Amino acid sequence: MAVPPTDPARSAPPTPHRRRRPKALGLTALAAALLMAVPTTQAAFGSDTATTGVQEVVGGGDLGPQVMVFDPSTPDIQGTVDEVFRKQESNQFGTDRYALMFKPGTYDDINAQIGFYTSIAGLGLNPDDTTFNGDVTVDAGWFDGNATQNFWRSAENLALNPVNGTDRWAVSQAAPFRRMHVKGGLNLAPDGYGWASGGYIADSKIDGQVDPYSQQQWYTRDSSIGGWGNGVWNMTFSGVEGAPAQSFPEPPYTTLDTTPVSREKPFLYLDGDDYKVFVPAKRTDARGTTWANGTPEGESLPLDQFYVVKPGATAETVNAAVDQGLHLLFTPGVYHVDRPIEIDRPDTVALGLGFATIIPDNGVTALKVGDVDGVKVAGLLIDAGPVNSETLVEVGPDGASADHAANPTSLQDVFVRIGGAGPGKATTSIVVNSDDAIIDHTWVWRADHGEGVGWETNRADYGVHVKGDDVLATGLFVEHFNKYDVQWSGENGRTIFYQNEKAYDAPDQAAIQNGDIKGYAAYKVDDSVTTHEGWGMGSYCYFNVNPDIRQQHGFQAPVKPGVTFHDLLVVSLGGKGQYEHVINDVGSPTSGDTTVPSQVVSFP
Repeated sequence: MAVPPTDPARSAPPTPHRRRRPKALGLTALAAALLMAVPTTQAAFGSDTATTGVQEVVGGGDLGPQVMVFDPSTPDIQGTVDEVFRKQESNQFGTDRYALMFKPGTYDDINAQIGFYTSIAGLGLNPDDTTFNGDVTVDAGWFDGNATQNFWRSAENLALNPVNGTDRWAVSQAAPFRRMHVKGGLNLAPDGYGWASGGYIADSKIDGQVDPYSQQQWYTRDSSIGGWGNGVWNMTFSGVEGAPAQSFPEPPYTTLDTTPVSREKPFLYLDGDDYKVFVPAKRTDARGTTWANGTPEGESLPLDQFYVVKPGATAETVNAAVDQGLHLLFTPGVYHVDRPIEIDRPDTVALGLGFATIIPDNGVTALKVGDVDGVKVAGLLIDAGPVNSETLVEVGPDGASADHAANPTSLQDVFVRIGGAGPGKATTSIVVNSDDAIIDHTWVWRADHGEGVGWETNRADYGVHVKGDDVLATGLFVEHFNKYDVQWSGENGRTIFYQNEKAYDAPDQAAIQNGDIKGYAAYKVDDSVTTHEGWGMGSYCYFNVNPDIRQQHGFQAPVKPGVTFHDLLVVSLGGKGQYEHVINDVGSPTSGDTTVPSQVVSFP
């Protein structure tokens, strides 16, 4: 979460149409709507048991009570989505999870307000198959107009005709906007133009202009937009038709014509009455959406090839399902695991709906992926447990060396949290050992607020450690770790867009001292690395416990011809602590309480 700048907004226009508050719907009516909305087209699957030994796991089945499926004839759709929003609007660290799924068709007079742990999605193969004459809205009324804590929600695969011509999506981290078609404009700021710290758009088409207003940073990938309104600190684009020209630092636009390698997130859809998961194909040098010319490239997998995981399922059964050749579809809920979920079969899909959350018990690793081709992990929140885990997510074992360039493993919308919902600890959140992996949109967060928060209480030294070669990160958000937020040891790594805040709660200078260096870099490239490149990368400090702390630099990298960075910045938020340089000993220090970034256009 980014602390608000002193004066973030730039030339805010007149206040747009204010969205109405949701009407109340009794819990009895909501329960009826849930029962009505549960899909029933697939045969039921066998129940999960905690017995020892490997049991037969059957694919397919219903999607459970927290997946609510609507069609245009469903009664009182607005009342049902309003009631979900009423429950989730301020439920930042609760355990409820929802996926609101809309069958192909046209829906009139809808304003779907989206709160915490709520995903809304169309069930067509193309976003235009499911059209709202209305809005999908995120605002910040629950937090007095401050959107910097609007986390953990998503919108996917819908077409919108906004009521007043502009849809509002005022979010911060972990709130992806994917495969959306907005037939109008998109406003990324809350009503009143309060603070916001987002965000991420991919594979989407916005016919009108995108207006960030007070958004501090944003990354847009492989999309089409009608225009872009402004920038505060760091606006990055790759493969975006209509993106503004490269102009960092004023305005702060970093623009790449294409995205080197990308693969869109798998998604659930309806083929007639049958549920399937579409797995988009890998693209190289991508530009624009996958669906502009009709059906995207990829493959469809029927639901009976998936173990439909529901709360109460055990890691033993999940692993047995993978061993028996099934993919994984996690329905909304919270899952405790007493051993790692292990995916070591090539091309396995592990897809979460409604921010399905995995909590490792007794210090185990939550998820391990083998050094195999083409695993797709998407839509999961990994929440550290109270016993320290050495790692939470591992992609490939230590020393992995297989070549996966033709068919890489990908992590998409895989979010990690240490503390906040309760005590949590992890030495390293995500370790990527496999070569060629794609990290596409992740927020890895050591909590700075909520329950179980403190310098040692939710200790987490490292956010992301990349050891594999040829790894690409597109949309990397990593914040508040006790030591390095990102450490990169592999060769030929690339990062397009990075957002970071150093840990707020460092008690004193000695607590962060790194040998003779003041503080651990937000993003460190190991001295042994000879090739690395990054674009559009920012680190911010807000040492509110001890404002006298000095951070030597935001970025650290070897000075070699093959190590290059484009458009770097550091910011001292409100003068709470200072950076002395941007990267290594290059770049001017931050100063005072004006929240003006210090910038390096390129390095070296």
